[in-house]
Amino acid sequence: MLNVPPQAFPAPSSQQRVAAGGRAKVPLKPGRSLMDWIRLTKSGKDFTGLKGRLIEVTEDELAKHNKKEDCWICIRGFVYNVTPYMEYHPGGEDELMKAAGADGTDLFDQVHRWVNYESMLKECLVGRMAVKPIAAPKGMLPEKKVLGASAKDLTPSYDWFQTDSLITIVIYTKQKDMNAELVIVDCQDKRLRGEIIVDDNSYLVELDLDHAVQEDLAVNIAEKVGKVEIILKKKDNIHWKMLGQPLESHSTFIKCMDRGLFYRKCKLVSKTEVTHDTKLFCLMLPKSTHLRVPIGHHVYLKQIIAGTEVVKPYTPVLPFLSLDFKEPSRHDGIHIYLMIKIYSCGLFTQALDHLHIGDYISVSNPEGSFKKSQVQTSEDLFLLAAGTGFTPMVKLLNFALTEVRCLRTVKLIFFNKTEDDILWRNQLEQLALADERFEVQFILSQPTKDWVGKQGKISSSLLSEFVKRSRKESKVLICICGPTPFTEQGVQYLKVLGYYQEEIHTFTA
Repeated sequence: MLNVPPQAFPAPSSQQRVAAGGRAKVPLKPGRSLMDWIRLTKSGKDFTGLKGRLIEVTEDELAKHNKKEDCWICIRGFVYNVTPYMEYHPGGEDELMKAAGADGTDLFDQVHRWVNYESMLKECLVGRMAVKPIAAPKGMLPEKKVLGASAKDLTPSYDWFQTDSLITIVIYTKQKDMNAELVIVDCQDKRLRGEIIVDDNSYLVELDLDHAVQEDLAVNIAEKVGKVEIILKKKDNIHWKMLGQPLESHSTFIKCMDRGLFYRKCKLVSKTEVTHDTKLFCLMLPKSTHLRVPIGHHVYLKQIIAGTEVVKPYTPVLPFLSLDFKEPSRHDGIHIYLMIKIYSCGLFTQALDHLHIGDYISVSNPEGSFKKSQVQTSEDLFLLAAGTGFTPMVKLLNFALTEVRCLRTVKLIFFNKTEDDILWRNQLEQLALADERFEVQFILSQPTKDWVGKQGKISSSLLSEFVKRSRKESKVLICICGPTPFTEQGVQYLKVLGYYQEEIHTFTA
């Protein structure tokens, strides 16, 4: 198989290189939106030139189709003619060309493994490779990437027992400091899925239960010994002869990146206006789900739009910034709050905005690399946010000001176009009055003549004014989130100012 070296995609000069996983969009021509692509795929046009036939493709044949006007790409053993999709690709034609005539699976997974390419490119399917693919497509049995022998002693295990009314599954994680954010449990119909996160690895218990259980479940965690109990209520008080039928991924311990996303349907319970174009969505998790989204981690929302699966990442926030520095009572693991900007021409956000209270939307497991310890070992915390890049900073602010006493300085530098665009301005100003460690600076790029604050865009001079160590050797953490160019420029300016890469964390999805 012709494999493209991962470092070749995205290109070194591409904005997609920014911030370890950030993905840049390029301006598309009029009539080249996602909805335009969906309409085109339903037009009956022959996108492959094969009149509906599927063929086996050899490596030599695949390699011939490596030009913009004739571009085939292999993903998970299946070959697609992406030539007609070139002008519709949000990342631009050049990025697709990095995998032209070759196997682009690794490159695809690096940039956006969460995208349902099978649905997006189904009309472009040429066929499958004549050789055995490295990775199987969705719906087939993937090759397990089990951790090496050295990790066997640390592999979690499980057991179960029952009473007349309860089923208890006990997972022995063999890890200290286990907490609720590292345990994800879903029970849909009779299918139980319990996932334990251990560093960058995932242990999964997944079965079709022997009998039906009630909707609500409980999760108990003995943090110091690493024992997790999943407690299910029997629907009928009968004796179970077995726990259930193991599913294909049951009792596997693999890298989190190899696990794949899991979705559950959440109910929209409220939708509140934050600014003229941004709303706060409150979603309720099912009773049969245990899920806590860690600070700085994001989830994916999935919608079916015009028959095509569309997925977007969003970082959950709190319902409001608490001035008494306590978690709001409704932030209880039952609700997920998302602050979402509604774009007038945005296919996905328009569909979100048209949801009614009581409608359902699919929400994935959390993903992200941020760790609380990054804040807990810092003395100065600086948050650089542009627009809705503010969302990862919400929980981070709450955590820093309530639980990290060693912090001397917590400063938010918040970039927006106009005053009307500033999210939670009043709450942020009140928070600055309530805690002397916290300071917020609003910087506008398109202010009115009445604006008396700072103006401009992110620059070395602005950062040098606001990002300063409280003392010469103080430990600093600088978090950045916003559009890709903003993040890229911010990182470059900070390095010029003498900050090290390990002192900078970029929130990307």
